[in-house]
Amino acid sequence: MFTSLRLTHFKAWQDTGMIALKPVTVLLGTNSSGKSSLIQSLLLLKQTVQSPDRSIHLNLGGDEISDLFDFGHFNEIVKHGTPSPREFSITFTFRTAGQSRINSGEFSCSYRQTATGVTAIQELVLSAAEHRFRAIRREKGNYVIFADDETRPRAKGEQLAPERSIALPAAAIVALGSAGALAEDISLAIRRELENICYLGPLRRKPERDYVWNKTTPGQIESDGHRAMDILLSSALIKNDKQNEILDEVSFWLNRMKVAERLEIRQLGRSTRYEIVVHKAGTATNLRDVGIGVSLVLPVLITACFAPPGSAVILEEPEVHLHPLAQSVLAEFLVALSRSRHIQFIVETHSEHLFRRMQTLIARKETSAEQVAMFFVEKEANNAVLRTLEIDTFGRVSNWPEYFFGDALGETREQARLLHAHHQEQHRK
Repeated sequence: MFTSLRLTHFKAWQDTGMIALKPVTVLLGTNSSGKSSLIQSLLLLKQTVQSPDRSIHLNLGGDEISDLFDFGHFNEIVKHGTPSPREFSITFTFRTAGQSRINSGEFSCSYRQTATGVTAIQELVLSAAEHRFRAIRREKGNYVIFADDETRPRAKGEQLAPERSIALPAAAIVALGSAGALAEDISLAIRRELENICYLGPLRRKPERDYVWNKTTPGQIESDGHRAMDILLSSALIKNDKQNEILDEVSFWLNRMKVAERLEIRQLGRSTRYEIVVHKAGTATNLRDVGIGVSLVLPVLITACFAPPGSAVILEEPEVHLHPLAQSVLAEFLVALSRSRHIQFIVETHSEHLFRRMQTLIARKETSAEQVAMFFVEKEANNAVLRTLEIDTFGRVSNWPEYFFGDALGETREQARLLHAHHQEQHRK
């Protein structure tokens, strides 16, 4: 689980400060305010650690098949107006799930552009259990390695360049001697946290009329929801002690949202093709023929039900095309699944209904400010600014930004004024 995040000179952010992340973290804000950049920083690191090139310092993307996001070039990441030496940094802390030599730790890395235009690590810091390892870039691509608070480096040379942003190379591990194993353990723990990110973007695939199932379960769901339906088929068709577990859980939440009563998987004749059938109000309809809200929320529900315990599930606009009640129930879903499946949610949303229900859940003591963090992001001049929404035990927000969700009371007052004026006009007649 990611416990905090800090960005400096990253896209719209001058300095976010250390942002405390909770089991459920909700990001709200105006369009193009910078809230997506918070999510993208973690995706940038995830696609870097998954790069087939271990010598790469930062994978800015461009491969439509394997990369989550195309960041373009260094100058499109570093904040406009950043003084020389132009660099940006990403820092996060984490707490591991299950048994591990590393229970918690910190990653911090700053990046600059070399004379040849390559994005390179300027300084990498790996910390855990009161130990700290640093790799610092000097002239001509040489790196020096430090351990803890030592002022003299353990080694120096271009063969000590970090790998995939999160790991020290073999030569550095050897130079660290008995501390090398700990440095490797920290890197492995960081890699696992990043690899365990499950990301679902706001643009999702339309459903097919039927699907071919090859009798296997996909390893992951892609950012546009591709493979989500294959996981649903696997849940229903693989005979084991978890058969129908995901299908039943998804059906339960669709029913709570009042968008469907349940889902059914039907085989088409004796073929390997199957259709997903939506049951509602006594009718059974192919998923392709129901409202788009059902098909767009399905990947959200399936991702959360499928993600391994300890994962961080990042969702952008999970409420797309859902009616107000369903958006409200999404808040209940996030709280419940985070607790029951031990997963973290980081959610970017514009939904007032999701936010208001989260307030209600806090007031009911079904969750708390210790479990849920809500932030508002806005632009001031050319800088993104983050406001931690202060929520009391009754779910009330003391520092809510004015008019973000409109002025409901003002609208009601204006309607009442116009009605009163109408009655007076009628009385004069």
